[in-house]
Amino acid sequence: METPNNENFRDSIGTINEEGKRAWVYPKKPKGVYYDYRKWVSYGLLLFLFSAPFIKINGNQFLLFNVLERRFNIFGAPFWPQDFHLFVISMIIGVIFVTLFTVAFGRLFCGWVCPQTIFMELVFRRIEYWIEGDRGKQIRLDKQKWDAEKIKKRTLKWFIFFVISFLIANVFLAYLIGSDQLLKYIIDGPSKHISTLISLLIFTAVFYFVFAWFREQVCIIACPYGRLQGVLLDSKSIVVAYDYKRGEKETGRAKFRKNEDRPTTGKGDCIDCFQCVHVCPTGIDIRNGTQLECINCTACIDACDHMMESVHLPKGLIRYASEDNIAKKAKFKFGPRLKGYSAVLVILTGVLLGMSFLRNDVEATILRLPGQLYERKADHIISNVYTYKLVNKTTSEIEDVHFELLSHNGKIELVTHKNFNVPEQGLAEGTLFIEINSAALSGDKDRIKIGVYSKTELIETTTTAFLGPRSYK
Repeated sequence: METPNNENFRDSIGTINEEGKRAWVYPKKPKGVYYDYRKWVSYGLLLFLFSAPFIKINGNQFLLFNVLERRFNIFGAPFWPQDFHLFVISMIIGVIFVTLFTVAFGRLFCGWVCPQTIFMELVFRRIEYWIEGDRGKQIRLDKQKWDAEKIKKRTLKWFIFFVISFLIANVFLAYLIGSDQLLKYIIDGPSKHISTLISLLIFTAVFYFVFAWFREQVCIIACPYGRLQGVLLDSKSIVVAYDYKRGEKETGRAKFRKNEDRPTTGKGDCIDCFQCVHVCPTGIDIRNGTQLECINCTACIDACDHMMESVHLPKGLIRYASEDNIAKKAKFKFGPRLKGYSAVLVILTGVLLGMSFLRNDVEATILRLPGQLYERKADHIISNVYTYKLVNKTTSEIEDVHFELLSHNGKIELVTHKNFNVPEQGLAEGTLFIEINSAALSGDKDRIKIGVYSKTELIETTTTAFLGPRSYK
């Protein structure tokens, strides 16, 4: 979606000047209907982000991604390494969902939901506006010599940025190690957990670097999602777009003159005020068409609508629209590509839900002890030694656990010679012997089925191999 013969903007990114140096972006403070909607969405997501690690469901943290201990909670449901296949399917579903959304609505995720955009535009920039003022004041302050006013404002801004970055790092750590563990570290004091404090300061430094200096470069340079637009978008995708048909008309855009009857002059409705450029957080001119720097934040829509109202022209010169809608007045259609992605998404979601409901609360693994052969005993008894591991995925302790053979006549003896308990969200490991009469074996390697019981209730079954002498086949 672009005006003819205007391709120079594609030769470089919007935040690099002609000399190849960083062009600092001073976006004008946005205001308007879309900005108000974004604030409500962003503050809701921020509330969720900061509260999720401290919400408990049945004793489980609502969201937990403890990679070191390989413990994960998704919406209060615990997942273990044995459930890794569910995690993989979830990630594939997430990728397909984002792809589907991008094909239909462009980079909408970046402008409305992405944590980078929410923190940058709705937290850090708002603090910057409060301390340093709007676009013009920020530019003047940047050029100003380091006097008392500049030192005071910059020091205050950087201090608040550091405090917020430290808070974000703490919340981030709560997702990784658990909120209970984080609170324990805080109560104990930093001197008792120096390694954790160092990790926290590293996270803080990263967040501070991103939001105080790197800023929009994350979206433009570091994030690969923007570059996916070139592959996923087509002429039917709805994006933040400039209506060049209306904006240029016969003679092109031009400044607005007082008491001018714009429609009769042949000039386009674009009055070349550059408000859409000044308000853009990535420093691009949306009138050049869809660009990888555009994060669909709608700031240019609000700015343009305000100017159109001021000169008594219809709003919507910049709006959510597809190229076909602007060029051909075509309405949005649910095309074959969207139908294909939707079908795959529905199928994978169904598979994930089905596998989640069929997931056992107890995972049992019984394996023969490596390097050990069978042992002959009296009365033609063959004995094998095994290690067992029971994972309890529930929030309740499983009591009085024992094993029974289900497929063969025989007995199972624990090395401890007594039943045991499996702690909540924990595991139990140990060694056991399985003894079977040689007459019950059908070969030198039988598959046997074992039941795991809590008192008299069968809670899980598993199979393993049982070795015997060839002469008893």
